[in-house]
Amino acid sequence: MIAFDAELTPGARNAVRTCLRIQPSEKVTLITDLRSREIAAAIEAELADLGAPHRVFVLEELSPRPLTDMPEAVLEDLESSQVSIFAVVAQQHELRSRMQMTDVVNRRKIRHAHMVNIEKRIMLEGMRADYEAVDALSVRLLEVMRKARVVRAVSPAGTDITSRVNPEYAWLKTSGIISENTWGNLPGGEVWTTPGEVNGVFVVDGVVGDYLCAKYGDLRETPLTLRIRANRLVSASSPNKELEDEFWRYCHTDENSDAVGEFAIGTNIGVRDVIGNILQDEKLPGVHIAFGNPYGDHTGAKWHSSTHIDVVGREFSVWADERQIMQDGKFLL
Repeated sequence: MIAFDAELTPGARNAVRTCLRIQPSEKVTLITDLRSREIAAAIEAELADLGAPHRVFVLEELSPRPLTDMPEAVLEDLESSQVSIFAVVAQQHELRSRMQMTDVVNRRKIRHAHMVNIEKRIMLEGMRADYEAVDALSVRLLEVMRKARVVRAVSPAGTDITSRVNPEYAWLKTSGIISENTWGNLPGGEVWTTPGEVNGVFVVDGVVGDYLCAKYGDLRETPLTLRIRANRLVSASSPNKELEDEFWRYCHTDENSDAVGEFAIGTNIGVRDVIGNILQDEKLPGVHIAFGNPYGDHTGAKWHSSTHIDVVGREFSVWADERQIMQDGKFLL
């Protein structure tokens, strides 16, 4: 087994025993890459200690990166697993391969932990959260959001958006306690839906998602201002013109890449501020939205996109109808 820093153990144990609640009788598929191998080794050690049968796949040993398709060996192994963990640093144009994996996860109702762009700092911060407390908060928030018709969010950076709720679309929680009903990111902590219609201005002074996150990092000094009308991105501007142009191109990959497919509220109260990594930053208490794929298998949305990119801001105040539920990034529930 690969050597690893013992400081990774608490987060790995949280993933295996609390978030996924893996039993010794359950088979696990663990997918990783060379950059995440040490973290995967800590998870593997927890699986071994638990006595759960498992297989570990290192993507670079199976196929050149970036992947065009998820390796067949991985997909085949998933067919006989009850649990899967994906701890990998994303590369450009690999979303399709990840969707191939989650198609199997969804069909077979595998308890799946999605740890894209996991890094050591996240294992020492967000993955050490009290997930029972995060889940309890998420349950309270979910109850409020399922009754809401309109959600408004503002921030000191200039965000002022309104999201009208479509009652036909489900609200879900991915609070770190993962079930077979919907796979979840780890670290966990968000309540989300596909919005009916979003309008207004969203100022991204946190991070953008997918492979752009690693490239541009924390955007506090070069925020990206997005104008949204009738649920479509109509303009993007930033002092960083390279970011502005690349984000705009990403959101015009296909006919729905510019549509808001996700409206979410982060609930991981163990996360204190943006660190420049979307995996943890989108769990920060506050609002994030995503353009592209609405994950209709979960929400009931009928449209589709081949892309999905999250955007995160800071210090939100949020109202569900007339009830204020957050002030400057602090929950009022």
